[in-house]
Amino acid sequence: MKTTLIIIVLVLATAFVLYYILIGNITKSEPEIVTLDKPIQFIGLMIHTSDKAIYKDVGKVAAEFNSLKEKNPIPHKKEPWATVAVSKDYNPNKGTFNYIYGDVVTRIDSIPEGLQAYEIPALTYAVFPIQPKSKYAWGITMGRMKRFIFTEWMPNSGYLPSDSIGDFEWHDDRSLGKNPQISLYVGLKAK
Repeated sequence: MKTTLIIIVLVLATAFVLYYILIGNITKSEPEIVTLDKPIQFIGLMIHTSDKAIYKDVGKVAAEFNSLKEKNPIPHKKEPWATVAVSKDYNPNKGTFNYIYGDVVTRIDSIPEGLQAYEIPALTYAVFPIQPKSKYAWGITMGRMKRFIFTEWMPNSGYLPSDSIGDFEWHDDRSLGKNPQISLYVGLKAK
């Protein structure tokens, strides 16, 4: 009995330590408020997903997108590069939404087969830095940050969520390497 108790305590302590090493706490800071002066154009791929399925769907849609653009390169990609991941049309009753993954472009005059053109609207956004402790913690860190934004920050701000877009992730050179970071833009409208 004593041995079992010691093993349980060691397992729990190890899990606790690993959690803080690999995941840690999110940074609950005030966001930068920005207004885009023009829409962001991108070419990508959309899926319909849910709060529960998004963690496995992200990898699938990114792999399919990369496969399609390898066969048919995207013209007029932004330099330096940027990839966006947009969440929109959230249904709170079902926990479902549309997720669009794609590359930012300078103009759209040709769309590779299997992909579509999209625009991120020129609105006011709250920009939050997302920096997981490890590359394995992206999903958990993103989920925890969105929970903070929509349950703590937004109700206490002078804003409501935008009706046209939920949020989008901005991936660029910062998202690579040992200390990856992205920017999460949350669409806003005045209260």
